[in-house]
Amino acid sequence: MSRQTQLDALFFHTQVTAVLNRDWLNRYPSVISLDATPLQYDELGAFYSHETGPAWLERRKWQMNRDAFRAARHILAWTEWTKKGLVEGYEVKPEKVTVIPPGVDVAEWSRPQPRTLHDHPVKILFVGGNLERKGGLLLLEAFRALRPRYPIELHLVTKDSVAEEPGLFVYNNMQANSAPLKQLYFDSDIFCLPTYGDCLPMVLSEAGAAALPVISTRVAGIPEIVQEGETGFLVEAGDAAAITHTLETLITNPALRLAHGRQSHHPHRHPLRRPTKRHPPAHTPETGGKQNVKQPFQAVYRKPNLPFTRESHQTKEIIYREFSITQDFTK
Repeated sequence: MSRQTQLDALFFHTQVTAVLNRDWLNRYPSVISLDATPLQYDELGAFYSHETGPAWLERRKWQMNRDAFRAARHILAWTEWTKKGLVEGYEVKPEKVTVIPPGVDVAEWSRPQPRTLHDHPVKILFVGGNLERKGGLLLLEAFRALRPRYPIELHLVTKDSVAEEPGLFVYNNMQANSAPLKQLYFDSDIFCLPTYGDCLPMVLSEAGAAALPVISTRVAGIPEIVQEGETGFLVEAGDAAAITHTLETLITNPALRLAHGRQSHHPHRHPLRRPTKRHPPAHTPETGGKQNVKQPFQAVYRKPNLPFTRESHQTKEIIYREFSITQDFTK
């Protein structure tokens, strides 16, 4: 890539790619983006089938990651939780870290018509590939306790197989961002993700954009998405009784469901709204024909196991433009 064009900076997601490209990290001004530090991932490791190695190896891994964070000109953290992990765990100065949550296209996830009161069964939606890690089994337990008393349905979008039972609907082949998936969000009344291990589940942001009240857990960056008592409720991971009680609260209070959903969708309360501002090019009537708008730098976006697609480039270009207006880290 450097032989084909002049590079001004590099963008690494995550720190894994930066550690494996230390020569590039040292040669070019670089930004590292991440949703969790390795130490934070270790804390959630039991739920990801992840185990730490011997002490000498973990110490070496910590040094390599710390050195990568030191070499980067700036770091983009997805959450304040991530930033705290960088500062407390890797000797990173707070001013070196900017929190920029990933966003969703709110227009794409907005319900065509506002939600209204209805007399149909209350539909509870869960979206999570790994049913057990995402708390789906606990949700099933709560659903079975509540169904004899209330007209409810549970809709599970997951990769795992689940036995048939009354009121349960399972979708094993639903595609991310597809029209059928969005329709499920639009048709549902409550979104519940009682996850044991997650950093920042994007499905919670999608639920907010779809004006759904949310029930989730106090894990990692989730409390930064769900405002307790305003856009939904938070429970402790693994607390089946709390999940059941909180679901019952929303099932029996349709006005509260609608209120939380409206707050979730409100633009000033949507922390993961994707930036939509577009800065004008250098020579336009908006700039008076003068080159007074800082142009985005030429950079390489690297993420493990993800093709460099037009969509991923456009998403990151927005971040580049937003960031470059406020701080020049290439100097």
